[in-house]
Amino acid sequence: MKIAEPTVERLVQYHRLLEQLVAEGQKVVSSQEMGEMLSFKASQVRKDLSYFGEIGKRGVGYHVDRLHKHISRILASPRKWSIGLVGVGKLGEALLGYQAFQNDKFHIRALFDVDTDKIGTEIQGILCYSVDDITEIVREKEIEVLILTVPGGAAQHVADRAVQAGTVKGILNFAPVSLSVPENVLLAAVDISVELEKLLFFLKHKEE
Repeated sequence: MKIAEPTVERLVQYHRLLEQLVAEGQKVVSSQEMGEMLSFKASQVRKDLSYFGEIGKRGVGYHVDRLHKHISRILASPRKWSIGLVGVGKLGEALLGYQAFQNDKFHIRALFDVDTDKIGTEIQGILCYSVDDITEIVREKEIEVLILTVPGGAAQHVADRAVQAGTVKGILNFAPVSLSVPENVLLAAVDISVELEKLLFFLKHKEE
C-alpha cells in the first residue's frame, strides 16, 4: 500500500492525540472533536481513518481505546531500529532530551561530534565518538538511521562517510542543505527556516 507522506504525518498526530485521550479516560471521540483538536477538517479525519479500515459509527464516533490500538498496530515497527545522532550541539542535545525520543521503536546507539571535550564521554548515557570514526562505528553498531544536526557545510561529507558503512537505510536531516544520497537510502529533511517561511506566508495571505 502506497501512503502519501501527509497522510502518515496525520496518522502520527492521531495516534498522539488518542494516547492522550486514553490517559484521560475518554471512551469515545468523534471525527469533529478530533479535527478541532488537531486543526483538521472532520471530513479529512474520516477519510484518513477509513483508508486504514476504521469506520466510526454515525452519531457515536470512534471507540478511543480500539482506535488507539488499531493505529498503534499500523505504526508498529518490525523491530527496534538502531540510530546514530551526529552533532551534539544545542539542537542535538535538545533532541536527546525530548520525551518522544524515549521510545521503544528505536535506540540511539551512538553520538558523533568534532568537539574533543565531548568525544569519549557519555551524554545522557550514550557514548560520543569522533566524526572521523563514523564509518567504522556505524558499521560496528549496525546503525540503520542517522540523525544529522550538523552545520550545513559538514552535512554532505558526514552523510557520505556514514553511508559508506553499508548499514544506513535512512537519514533525518536537520541541516539547512539538500543532501545527495544513494537510491536505497531514504532521506527526510526538517528545515526549520522553511517551515517558518511557510507559516509567515500563510499568515500574510490570511491577513490579506
